[in-house]
Amino acid sequence: MSDDPQTPEGGVPSAETKYPDAGNRIRITLDDLNNVATPEVSSQGYGTVGESPLPEVAADPSKGSIFLKSWCYLGLAGLGGSLVAWAICEPRFRDAGRPTWANVILIPLMVVLSCVGFGVAESIAERSPRKAAIRGAMALAIGTVLGFFFDFVANIIFTIGLSVLFQAGSVVDQHNAGLWFIRSIAWVVFGISGGVVYGLVGQSGKRCLFGIAGGMLGAGLGGLCFDPIAIFTGGAALSRAVGLGLFGLATGVAIGLVESALKDRWIYVAGGPLAGKQFILYKQLTTIGSDQSCDIYLFKDPSIQPRHAVIELRGSRVLVHASGPVAVQGRPISSGTRMDYLESGNSMQIGRYQFVYRDRERSRR
Repeated sequence: MSDDPQTPEGGVPSAETKYPDAGNRIRITLDDLNNVATPEVSSQGYGTVGESPLPEVAADPSKGSIFLKSWCYLGLAGLGGSLVAWAICEPRFRDAGRPTWANVILIPLMVVLSCVGFGVAESIAERSPRKAAIRGAMALAIGTVLGFFFDFVANIIFTIGLSVLFQAGSVVDQHNAGLWFIRSIAWVVFGISGGVVYGLVGQSGKRCLFGIAGGMLGAGLGGLCFDPIAIFTGGAALSRAVGLGLFGLATGVAIGLVESALKDRWIYVAGGPLAGKQFILYKQLTTIGSDQSCDIYLFKDPSIQPRHAVIELRGSRVLVHASGPVAVQGRPISSGTRMDYLESGNSMQIGRYQFVYRDRERSRR
């Protein structure tokens, strides 16, 4: 037994004996260490500490301007192009006698100007004047060639149809439903040109196919209604204005509706200046940024870089490559990889813009 009066029996000093001031010390156990919460380091790529994630904005598909819907701005573009062509040609148009230059170019000019409208409409809706100018020039060149070519083809179809009616002994006038259907079939050809131009200026083969399908549907509807409209309105000039306007309107609306109905993968803008706009992901790489050359041009936000992010289609997967701050589901993309995968329904935040990614196949599951 120890002679030290402070040593307990057994010779092993207690904590209080060995450390007389132990009662004033802070004790940390393993459980305390496991419960310690460390501040989260921002992964936005700037290496700062304690920076909060980008804010989450609720996605509401019902919000946003109707003018950002593709069927709306394409329909207005087609209507405008057709009416401008009518306004140019109508003063010189002759219903009887020797045809004038206006009779010859009315339909081709309508097709050309409608194609220009389809080419620039989306860029105008996105407020990208530089892209609108480039696409407008492309649409004018391609539309001029296609407009006159398809006018030639449509005239052949219309002439063959009329000969069939004559041989059948039918009275060929505006009250003959057979004439309505012949005109509709001939005008379907014009719709092809609008769809081709819409796809080519968008640099997408799939978009071109969707545009052709919508253009044929809308132009056929316009051709079918042309003669009944002429009967209803009475006057030749008014009937042409209404009939040609309907052609352009129906073609543009149909292109937008068919494209929207057949889309596979797209992102919807749920918040920001473009709220209500959807961007269909046609390309393998879709660029996003403040430069107007980007596929998705984001304006009115100085925090967005010229080439801020890229959406990549890699088989069935959709990846986001970030150069600037991007948050997916409210969490910034890792600064180590600067990449994340998108699932249908995921939100994505870039500056003041909020997107929602959709995948038709996975959304059905």
